[in-house]
Amino acid sequence: MSRTIRIFLLASFTALVCVACAATITLVAFGHAPNSQLNPLQAIALRVSLRMSRPTLLAPAGSNPTTVKFVIHKDDLPGTIGANLAAQGLIRDADLFRSYVRFYGIDANLQAGTYLLSQTQTIPQIAQALTNSGTNNTSVLVKEGWRIEQIAEAINADHDLSFSGADFLAVVGTGATPPAWFTQSIGALPSGASLEGYLFPDTYLLPLDTTATGFRDALLKEFDQHLTPQMRLDAAQSNLSIAQIVTLASIVEREAVVSDERPLIAGVYLNRFRKPMTLDADPTVQYPLGKSGDWWPQITAADYQSVQSPYNTYLHSGLPPTPIANPGLSSLMAAIYPRASTYFYFRASCKGDGRHNFATTFAEQEANAC
Repeated sequence: MSRTIRIFLLASFTALVCVACAATITLVAFGHAPNSQLNPLQAIALRVSLRMSRPTLLAPAGSNPTTVKFVIHKDDLPGTIGANLAAQGLIRDADLFRSYVRFYGIDANLQAGTYLLSQTQTIPQIAQALTNSGTNNTSVLVKEGWRIEQIAEAINADHDLSFSGADFLAVVGTGATPPAWFTQSIGALPSGASLEGYLFPDTYLLPLDTTATGFRDALLKEFDQHLTPQMRLDAAQSNLSIAQIVTLASIVEREAVVSDERPLIAGVYLNRFRKPMTLDADPTVQYPLGKSGDWWPQITAADYQSVQSPYNTYLHSGLPPTPIANPGLSSLMAAIYPRASTYFYFRASCKGDGRHNFATTFAEQEANAC
């Protein structure tokens, strides 16, 4: 080999190494170490390609910051993921995405799941986001005393979830079939009843790809876990079924404002229930009157007789057919462990502080009027 050829080859090799080094210096700034599993020639080729495509790599696909859902299905390959990202307008170059995740070994860490991405993210940012499906969650708050329709409205307000309030009502509303494990745990529910009362209030952190059935099961599992074996035993001692306990607790939840009154309110209703007397519970009149925008309307004395519903405890003795809301733990505890008293009546205090005045006789009840 002539001296001239050797000099040319040495110069060419040196230039290639310099290009690779320059690319390395630039690319390592993206926050990842290169994939050590690549052979040297592949590594150099990818370094050079990424270095030359740096402007595209670091440029967002657009200026719209609105997040959109992006789904990686199980067994999706990096090429498929890149093509889907490009199809949704989240990146400009699917091949560049594939080269980037391959060079840094991110391709092995891309996780199946549902993600929230936007056009304003760069390829490196999107690639990093797609390695952690656990960060793509949303929280749904279920408040004590909400009815199932209010939970459905909260679902509709959270536009990140993959199911709607209507989807939710289809699996918890009237005629819905609860999972077998749940009925085995707490007993059979009335035929055709909804799951009202058993959707435990709490804040739920849900993956974005959670289904309506999955959310339903999470709510039911929380209820099942909070109703301890000892609580079940003690409920049985009161000669009330779990369904009756939950129904009573749902009324207490809607009546009580001050927490320490819950056991006393539960005791009053049990005194009337066992007398027997009609419960005369205002929330049971509100329940059938509720509608979108006003699920718990203000009622008048005339409604006590005019609202024709099996839930109206002014017209019908005993407990309502099913719970009227979803009670929290405090109300469930109050129904199982009521405070004994001689009271048969109570009404809101004239002080407007959320408390109630309690009475044994109707005359005392009238004397407590404002």
